[in-house]
Amino acid sequence: MTVLSRDSGIIYEFNKENTPTKVISSGTTITIETYDCFQNQIQSEETVVTAIDWDKINPATGPIFIKDAMPGDILKVKIEKIEIGNQGVMVVGPDLGIMGHKIEEMESKILPIKNDEILFNEIAIPLNKMIGVIGVAPEGEGVNCGTPGAHGGNMDNKMVAEGATLYFPVFVEGALFGLGDLHAAMGDGEVSVSGVEVPGAVTVKLDLIKGENLVHPMLENEEVFTQIVSAVTLDEAAKLAASLMIERISEKSGLPISEVSMLMSAVGQSEICQIVDPLMTARFVVPKWMLEKLNVSLIG
Repeated sequence: MTVLSRDSGIIYEFNKENTPTKVISSGTTITIETYDCFQNQIQSEETVVTAIDWDKINPATGPIFIKDAMPGDILKVKIEKIEIGNQGVMVVGPDLGIMGHKIEEMESKILPIKNDEILFNEIAIPLNKMIGVIGVAPEGEGVNCGTPGAHGGNMDNKMVAEGATLYFPVFVEGALFGLGDLHAAMGDGEVSVSGVEVPGAVTVKLDLIKGENLVHPMLENEEVFTQIVSAVTLDEAAKLAASLMIERISEKSGLPISEVSMLMSAVGQSEICQIVDPLMTARFVVPKWMLEKLNVSLIG
């Protein structure tokens, strides 16, 4: 098994100028170790949150150079396993999240993780392990790891979990893939600006798909296929996610836009991923049974 240690290299932005920390071939399965989103700086509630280095936020381990990956390809990422540490941390503070205007000072909370549960005071929260930051280098300027976009990045989409497969547009040679910002649990919206932040390790299989391209990332799991979009406003993100999905299904099925629009209005779902990052992220979700009835494969 190929392993990429978090000590081998981390990035604070997805950038085509980043030097690869690992070079692999398509079809490789690799375990990627990660810090939490604070780079493990908060280990107790006595830590003064304002004193931590805020330039070391949302590190992603990588980047990984995939041989033969070229602009216009698709990078397929199958999430096989997510392992996490035995405690998480959450923070709130002024101007953070949707309630930051009513919070006067920074606070942190350490949350023990035992027996597949997170302990918040006396409340046991079930694990919902997921990856907050995952993506490839964008075509133009670098994008910091706290911001989502067409390249992926800080999408904070709770569907990015074990068993899911993501598809990213490749913008630069080698793709330059990285991931980080694991959560033991996070609800859609991530309204306080943090999930239950944890270090850990993620095992993924990376494959190239040639001869087909994407505009924004897509994701599938056993039940659904989704289009993910990040934009300045949630309205823009949600509308573009639905539009891209409808157009792709129309192209793949041969059905007119009008009929696919009606079908998606009947069975598709517009959902929020997060509403607290510099860009908002939404997804449009289609049940796989509908795609099977249409005899449509959205990728390939």
